[in-house]
Amino acid sequence: MTSSSPIDLTDDRMIAVRSIPAEIRKRMSLHEFMTVLPKQIPDMEAAGWIVDLRNRKSARMRKPKPHDLAFADRVWAAFAKLQFTLMNKGRTFEIRYDNSPGETQIFNVFAADDEVVLIIMCRSSESVRKSLFKKEIESIEVQRRGIIREIRHAFPDHKVKFILATNNFGISVQTVQRIEQAEIILMDEEVIEYYISLADHLGSAARYQLLGSLFAGTKIPNLDPEVVAIEAHLGGHKYYSFSIEPERLLKVAYILHRHKANKNLMPTYQRLIKKARLKGVAQFVENGGYFPNSLILSLDAGGRGPRFDPFAKQLGGTRAGILHLPQTFRAAYVIDGQHRLYGYAESSRASSDLIPVVAFVNLQQSDQVKLFMQINENQQAVPKNLRNTLNADLLWQSSDLREQIKALKLQIAQQLGEDKSSPLYGRVIIGENLKSAKRCLTIDAISRGVGGGNFLGQFTKLEVKYQGTFYRGSNDATYGPLFEFLIRGLAYFAEGLDTQFGLGSAEGGFVFINTGVESLIRILSDVVDHLVTVKGYDPRQVAPSLLFDDAVPYLASVMTMLGSLDATQGLEFRQMYGSGASTKYWRRLQQTIHVAHPDFNPPKLAEWIEDEAKQYNQEAQEMITELEQSLKSDIQSRLEDEYGASWLQDGVPRDIRVEAGKRAVERSADRPPDDQLDAWDCLYIVDYRDIMTKTHDVWTRLFEKRFTRPGDENKSGGWKARSDWLAKLNDIRNDVFHGRSVSEDRYSFLIMLSTWLIKGQEDNDL
Repeated sequence: MTSSSPIDLTDDRMIAVRSIPAEIRKRMSLHEFMTVLPKQIPDMEAAGWIVDLRNRKSARMRKPKPHDLAFADRVWAAFAKLQFTLMNKGRTFEIRYDNSPGETQIFNVFAADDEVVLIIMCRSSESVRKSLFKKEIESIEVQRRGIIREIRHAFPDHKVKFILATNNFGISVQTVQRIEQAEIILMDEEVIEYYISLADHLGSAARYQLLGSLFAGTKIPNLDPEVVAIEAHLGGHKYYSFSIEPERLLKVAYILHRHKANKNLMPTYQRLIKKARLKGVAQFVENGGYFPNSLILSLDAGGRGPRFDPFAKQLGGTRAGILHLPQTFRAAYVIDGQHRLYGYAESSRASSDLIPVVAFVNLQQSDQVKLFMQINENQQAVPKNLRNTLNADLLWQSSDLREQIKALKLQIAQQLGEDKSSPLYGRVIIGENLKSAKRCLTIDAISRGVGGGNFLGQFTKLEVKYQGTFYRGSNDATYGPLFEFLIRGLAYFAEGLDTQFGLGSAEGGFVFINTGVESLIRILSDVVDHLVTVKGYDPRQVAPSLLFDDAVPYLASVMTMLGSLDATQGLEFRQMYGSGASTKYWRRLQQTIHVAHPDFNPPKLAEWIEDEAKQYNQEAQEMITELEQSLKSDIQSRLEDEYGASWLQDGVPRDIRVEAGKRAVERSADRPPDDQLDAWDCLYIVDYRDIMTKTHDVWTRLFEKRFTRPGDENKSGGWKARSDWLAKLNDIRNDVFHGRSVSEDRYSFLIMLSTWLIKGQEDNDL
């Protein structure tokens, strides 16, 4: 490479502006395309290409781009969509950083406009992994001065930024800090997608969001800062009311979209602009429409506030004058009215219309969030998931400890869904993300799991009432260790229950759903409590990794149990609904550990087991009574049809009639004359079985079809074995009516009989 010059950097190595739209389409495609002669097709197919379109004299072939090429192309397309007009022509861009031969650095994207040059290095991984990016950071640090010197040959007055774009990398806090110290902008694939989406929605105005992010506080050339305004106070805050052309305001305005692209500006609060709504606004203003209500802004105007030159003395707490707006990127945060403002982005009226504005001065972002939520309470409701993500930031530094802890729980829940090192990455419904089979977990459920255990403790407004196992005196100190422990615990279950992890909430999934994950988090807390008790651990002093290693033997029994459940048993966990569902799920996990480790005995588990054992008795009694009445009526009807008036004499074995008759006399002794019982009223359930199986012929002709349980059509043990269910029903009946508890298995058995005999929803194959 020879010494750089304006010709080298623009004409020879830049794509023509007219070719950019076609190149964007090419780069956004997930496939590479090539046109070949028909005779070349076999060799191309052997190399992984497939025929996309066949003509008589040629064929168009395609194959998927490698992940690194696809990502670099997408990054290029993102900045082209943001309407940078100088873009590199090829897939790489080489820049000299030293006068020695061969001393060059290769980047993937070069993007420039009239004021800015962006140099972008792309790194991609096929699967999620960690990286320190040591080589990339050090090379830019060492070469920065030489690269900028080389760029100055063609762009002497431009601002220059270096960007590291990454795909599928989990990056530690320490690495992020190292990148920032090297004056490199980090953008992961989600940030790139944000700018692609923003460009699709906003067109040229999207560049202001990017420039506001990259060059916040930097002066905007040739911006007229003056507006006529009224100064006043409201709610303890100074504000200015004025009108301004959208074209001017667009340059200084910034939207705090709730997105990772703005994570360094937390708390953020705005929904991403809706394209359909924006088009409607644009068309409305282009046709002469206008909005009489004011945009709400917060001016970031430094410690003194903006310069204001009043016309005259103050009247009634207000005064009029000339307001000098800040002339820098990202100087005005839009709290309300983003669609109204950006609707002018492509309008011919952007430089002539005047839109009303109420601009508060230097509002703290927490106050911006509060104002945003207050406004939206009376307009379009803020969805609950979005309120949760807002509160995770808004309440972090609250003076109320209860609100701080709420923010900590919400932040942990959110980060479990957003951090690439988390097994729940992409599975938590955050902000206004749509639900899917895998993205099915709510921030609420995870927050309940964190708060339902003993990780944090109990708090009043001003003091710590009880310090939990992980609480270290503040949110900042507690967050890191607790987050790491939860990641390790949830990853253990995700890896060991990989089938369930793959299902999520799809049919058959019962672990990685809200009740399941909430219960897993609570069981992690229970195991920590147990280790504190039996081993004297102080989780505030022990590394999360060591604590987790000692928790594994207890967690293993839970994983084994959940992994061994069949579809029917899993469905029972999945169908735990209502306010007590998560408690029941969680207690089942506790019970599992207790069986494997009897010394594991969390508070109130024994009482729950006892209560659980008896919870089915009332329903069981009702089902048994209904089954007995059904059997009594059905069998009598069949005997009457077969034997007529002598049905009792001929259809019921003699010994059963005799014993039932004795019971009838005894039970009728204290009953009035009009309420006497007969032998048929005093049969046991096992007596019905003996009546049905009196002979093989009786069973076959009268009872086989009706009373063979579905699934027992070919049961081993002969024809009489098909009526064994009556003996089991009789045993359950005795337990219930003698006050003994009914197990869950027996309760399920009764439900099956009721579904078959009473509701008629099942039948056998006879």
